[in-house]
Amino acid sequence: MKFFVIRKKTILQISFFTILFSFTLFFIYFSYSFEITNYSTTLLSNDDDFTSKIQNLTKQKEKYAYLTFDDGPTTKATPKILDILKEENVKASFFVVGKHVKENPDIVKREYEEGHFIANHGYSHNNKKLYSSKENFISEIKNTDLAIAEALEIPNYSSHIFRFPNGYMSSNNKSQKQKAAIYLNEINYAYIDWNCLNKDSEKKYSNYELLNNLKKTSKNKGTLVILMHDTNDVNKTTDILKESIDYLKSNGYEFKNFYDI
Repeated sequence: MKFFVIRKKTILQISFFTILFSFTLFFIYFSYSFEITNYSTTLLSNDDDFTSKIQNLTKQKEKYAYLTFDDGPTTKATPKILDILKEENVKASFFVVGKHVKENPDIVKREYEEGHFIANHGYSHNNKKLYSSKENFISEIKNTDLAIAEALEIPNYSSHIFRFPNGYMSSNNKSQKQKAAIYLNEINYAYIDWNCLNKDSEKKYSNYELLNNLKKTSKNKGTLVILMHDTNDVNKTTDILKESIDYLKSNGYEFKNFYDI
């Protein structure tokens, strides 16, 4: 029978290298996890330059087109819109409503996985709730972020981009929105409106009229932030989306989404 004698110094050396190796593995894992989460959930945190770029996007002369869709996701419109965007190789930005994210998490996940930007449009799309207090306003945004995070399985998701229901430029609730813009800054959010639209949520239009509205409001403009809706409540944007994309491409526009900023 053979006996092996291990010196105390050797044991200490083995223990030291074991601990060092374990720590190294933990550090690599933590760094990787943080990098993925951080990339997926934030743009330019605490960056005044980012806020300025968002709010001045429509003043740019370059012919870029940012397709944005409000009020979804819905089963009756969003999947069809995603099919068309995929066929046309166009990446868009979706301003989602929190309660609809809870109803349709798989659609939101598809939007994200296909390269579209998921932005915040509040939880209820109810102005009375949204502007009733500072606490309620912030809660609407944070609860929407939580719903998106759950749908995407990405902890602490935040797009840092908000769109006011009916837009900041609307005269409705103007004084409340001026206060809310300050609250947004406090939670590291920027808001954005649009400078081009097909008016698909205003009243019933024919497909020809919808497309013509887009043409009129895009005329002689550089960068476009285009408002559409993925609801089909009043008009079916799905019916004229391909033609709209073709028109913009034929006029020299390059499509982008907010990841490109």
